[in-house]
Amino acid sequence: MPTPTMRAIRLHDFGGPEVLRYEEVPVPEPGPGEVLIRVHAVGLNPPDWYVREGMPDIAPELRPPFELPLIPGTDVSGVVAAVADGVSGLAAGDEVVGLLRFPTALQGSAYAEYVTAPASDLARKPAAVGHVHAAGLPMSGLTAWQFLIELGHDHPSPFQAARHRPIALDGGTTVLINGAAGGVGHLALQLAKWKGARVIAVASGAHETFLRGLGADAFIDYTKERPEEVAHDVDLVLDTVGGPDSRRFLRTLKRGGSLYPVYFGEFDDEENARLGVTVTGTQVRSDGAQLAELGHLLDAGTLRVAVASTFPLAEARAAHERASRGHIQGKIVLTVGWERALRTRGEGGHVAPREGSRAVPRMMGRPQPR
Repeated sequence: MPTPTMRAIRLHDFGGPEVLRYEEVPVPEPGPGEVLIRVHAVGLNPPDWYVREGMPDIAPELRPPFELPLIPGTDVSGVVAAVADGVSGLAAGDEVVGLLRFPTALQGSAYAEYVTAPASDLARKPAAVGHVHAAGLPMSGLTAWQFLIELGHDHPSPFQAARHRPIALDGGTTVLINGAAGGVGHLALQLAKWKGARVIAVASGAHETFLRGLGADAFIDYTKERPEEVAHDVDLVLDTVGGPDSRRFLRTLKRGGSLYPVYFGEFDDEENARLGVTVTGTQVRSDGAQLAELGHLLDAGTLRVAVASTFPLAEARAAHERASRGHIQGKIVLTVGWERALRTRGEGGHVAPREGSRAVPRMMGRPQPR
């Protein structure tokens, strides 16, 4: 019996966007506790291009194992095509969304027409949104949730010994979000407002209307003024940009305040103690239950995912080139051509061409309950 095949993006070498190849590969089979997903949309995230480049800036001891060739991508929205042994609560035909195997595998092979996924990484797709917007939720939404609302796991951070503990957010809390227009930032802003906090959004001026529309109480255009010089007495800074410059936000905090850099930089414990502030971070992890909580907020209209642009799966290179230019409002999403609804929903950017129909592969010997 011929092996079923699909189209996917693969890396055979590390490098720039040009190393992304659109190829014919075998359809994967789910193992125990996994499902096979017919992919409709894939969200792009920074780890996608870090892996594409070979993670040259990450110390070898901090890199999860990955081998070439590989199919990149972790954020997926699609339909369950088949289930394997040990899966309950999901059946063929269910619409699901997930952050796949992160960070243990670093890449979940989502840039493909089909992908396997641990059932525990998945949640039902929010009914209020299509696959494109759902695919923009997992990694960015879970990052915002685990930094601000509930960590939800006991895994130590690879970047520091201190355990990250989100502070309680309420009407008496002022939160400054740096990089507020990006994938994590615009969702974190909405979660902080959901909890009643006052939010100061930092981004370039082009994003002010967008961010005020999401509920930002104040806005700082970093191209015109330095946020660390104009913001004071802040309870919490979520720095979604992070890195070496994150330390500058310490001066915006009141005593007892906290700084959460999403991309950890260099900090001085003695300086933090002298200022009376806490600096902690974590690494986002797959969590189907937390993703379901985020989905409920989307269904309720409390949260929305902004999609900056979409590209067909075959044009992943162009999507990575766009990501490299930065200044993105929300998320970039790849689409798979058999989702006809994308032609009529007006979900931005490019529209995927209709591809040749491929039957959903039958999982021989695997139960497929309905």
